[in-house]
Parts: sequence; C-alpha cells; structure tokens
Amino acid sequence: MPVNYVVQSQVVDLRTDTPKATDRFYVDTNVWFWTVYARLGLAPTQTQPRPNQLRDYPRYLKAALTVRADLRLSGLSFSELAHRIEKTEFDIYCQITAGARPKPKEFRHNLAGERQRVMQEVEAAWHAVEAMGKHLDKPVSIDAATTTAALQELKARPLDGYDVFALQAALASGITQILSDDGDFCVVPGITLLTANRTVITAASDQGKLVTR
Repeated sequence: MPVNYVVQSQVVDLRTDTPKATDRFYVDTNVWFWTVYARLGLAPTQTQPRPNQLRDYPRYLKAALTVRADLRLSGLSFSELAHRIEKTEFDIYCQITAGARPKPKEFRHNLAGERQRVMQEVEAAWHAVEAMGKHLDKPVSIDAATTTAALQELKARPLDGYDVFALQAALASGITQILSDDGDFCVVPGITLLTANRTVITAASDQGKLVTR
C-alpha cells in the first residue's frame, strides 16, 4: 500500500537542486549513515538501501560541503548512527558465518572481537560526521516539558519519536531546512524538506508543495 502523505512542508527535489552557501541543513541520520559507514556494501542484499539513496544523498552532501553550506547534527544523530551500524554489523556477521545467528545481546556481549569491530566502525563514522557538520547551537534537551510537547506533536502529526525530538532541536537552533529521505517530515508545516524520496516528491507535486529554488 503506498503511503498517503498529506504534505504540509515545502518540498525540494534535491536531485535537481544546487545547494547554496547560505543553506543551513539539519542532516537526518540516514543521510549520514549512507555517506560515512564504510562497510555498508557488505550488508545482506535485503537490508541494503536503494541505489538512488546511496547515490543521491552523498552526492548532494558533497555538493553542500563544496559550497560550505552549514550542515548540522545532534546527539540523537550519534545515537541512531551507532544503532544502525551495530545492527548492520550484526547482519554482516550472521551472513558471513552462514547460519550461526546469535541473539543481538549475545553478539554485543559475548563476541569481543566483533564488539571491537563495531566500535571501530562507529568511531570512524562519527569522526567523519563531525568533520563535515557541526552540532546544533542548542543541544537536544529531553526533559519533562519537551517530552510533553513531543507527545502532543505525535498526537497531531504522524511522526516518529526520534524525529520529533530532532525537529524540536533543529527549530530551536533556527534551522528549518531538513535533509532527509524520511517522508514523515513532509507533514510538518513551516519547514523545507530536501529529499530524493520519489513518493514524497510526487505527493508534493500533486498538492502544490513542490518548490524549485
């Protein structure tokens, strides 16, 4: 069943867009992951990102770096990135060992050599992210007030819990441009989503929300 997006943001097709020096992007975790994680090509075929994701987002990120656009990240970026890398390393291990499939907790605690590899990949990837981007001016603060606000936002819009906190932090730092393949962001008014997600782009075009800069 195709996703029925009700587009509230402005949407820019990054495949035909040229980043500008004045741009200030909050870069979603998947974009960092597809750009900096070195062993993604070893992952099982069923967990591989689509070819356009591996092509379009790193290419756009490189173009943004070339013009010195402002690329931003948060502590949530690290949390999600570390989780994605560990999960992918687990999948790679299970594929290589051909049938030996420990539980994720066993993989983390019992296989010291694999744990070391995971942490090497996480550290290398995070250093690469920090070399390309800067932390948000106002860090993510998940206290009682922001949690209550996040709950209300989730009730109002079909978003993911991680995305709500990341969006709150980006907006608090004055950043309204989101670079992401995640179509959920398109339901948020007042932001600009730069994406190569074809479903979102089609929906935005049909609903008069697709813009050319």
